[in-house]
Amino acid sequence: MDDFRGIADRIALDIARGRLRAGQRLPPQRAFARRHGIAASTAGRVYAELVRRGLVVGEVGRGTFVRATADLPRSWALVEDRNGDRNGGRGRDGGRDENRNGGRDGDGDEGPGGGGGGAGRVNLELNYPVVAGQAELLAPALAPLLRADALTVALRPAPADGTPDAREAVAALLATGGWRPDPGRVLFTGNARQAIAATLASLVPPGGRVGVEPLTYPLVKEVAGRLSVTLVPVATDDEGPVVESVLAAHRSGPLSALYLQPTLHNPTSLTVPAGRREHLARAVRDLGLPVVEDRIWSFLHGGAEPPLAALAPEQVHLVDGLSKRVAPGLTVGFAVVPRDRVAAVADAVRSGGWGAGAFALEAAVRWLGDGTVARLAEAKRAQARRRQGILREALDGFAVRADPGGYFAWWELPAPWRADEFTAVAAAHGIAITPGTAFRVDPRRTPDAVRLGLASTEEPELAGALCTLARLAARHP
Repeated sequence: MDDFRGIADRIALDIARGRLRAGQRLPPQRAFARRHGIAASTAGRVYAELVRRGLVVGEVGRGTFVRATADLPRSWALVEDRNGDRNGGRGRDGGRDENRNGGRDGDGDEGPGGGGGGAGRVNLELNYPVVAGQAELLAPALAPLLRADALTVALRPAPADGTPDAREAVAALLATGGWRPDPGRVLFTGNARQAIAATLASLVPPGGRVGVEPLTYPLVKEVAGRLSVTLVPVATDDEGPVVESVLAAHRSGPLSALYLQPTLHNPTSLTVPAGRREHLARAVRDLGLPVVEDRIWSFLHGGAEPPLAALAPEQVHLVDGLSKRVAPGLTVGFAVVPRDRVAAVADAVRSGGWGAGAFALEAAVRWLGDGTVARLAEAKRAQARRRQGILREALDGFAVRADPGGYFAWWELPAPWRADEFTAVAAAHGIAITPGTAFRVDPRRTPDAVRLGLASTEEPELAGALCTLARLAARHP
């Protein structure tokens, strides 16, 4: 009898060569076993191996389907862009954290830009906003760093706690609603993803449990896999994480931490109101439960809700960065951590190789000090509002959840569309989108929804792509 991995290799080759297409359903396991002359238990192991490799997705009661992203390399977890800087993206075990759903090339002939792959592809998956005149705004602060004497210093590695100027600048950036973090609690990484990885690595031992929203940032799932950590979904409602569900999860087996996105949750765009935040803060204080609060998109939100870090500073590790405010190619991540956790998180930054570069750190200080970051953030807020208007017009009548100031939207597809199937059809028309399955924590949950990123393409192409998607969704698969 063939080893199950060998059979899985042959199925993987069929997927890679296009003999099995994205969205195609595999036969039931018993039928697969009969066809290949193997035991049903072996067929189950083959399917489990294909799921583990990210090539297929199993949907309870519906079957096993080839994933829309199955032909892509799985190596993008701790980097900011598949075409950008890849250094430092390593987990606690030294291996590279994997898998963000990268771009997909379609082969259709109807999509915006003239069809499928290559230069004509419209990317509604990557989400890195750029505004007109951005390079001209950024360039002046970099010029002094290019002098030989300054460059000699700037090319050295930076310590985890950066510099006094950097800590003060970030504390001022994050200040909101009367709260200003203590600069002595600010640490720096190469990007915000690495700040998430470092804080989780410092908090959660192998085999530990982390509470998360049922739909969460895919990077966190990959970091958890590398750290041998179990993600535990906690229930949410229209106001965000349900405190009683957090308490129940902690009772069933102690949680080592919570990872939450309380402001402009990715992918649903939900922002937790102030009352629920206060309830959550009381609960984590009572439990002594650490929290990683991801605020990477918070600069777009005009609400007055305080950060969780302001309500429970002794428990919350706030993570943010400049990749969205400025650009992913030259960025810095930062974490504001409880005072008694500074040394532990700094150790994790160093051991993971996640430290910020001194050049990027000095550039960030200059951009923050001369108002460049503030001007870019304001321009991006205006751009996001315009793009949300384009979205509302194109997808009017569909079930779309979005924030008027956000750069993404959560589209619950009309029946009988499945998320991976619709993603594959969109790719065939030259449009890359992210299936809802990329965000789910419980493999038994199958959200028939897709996330649309609005930041990484020009507005005329965005409008055309959204209209194409609306026409596709109105058809039956």
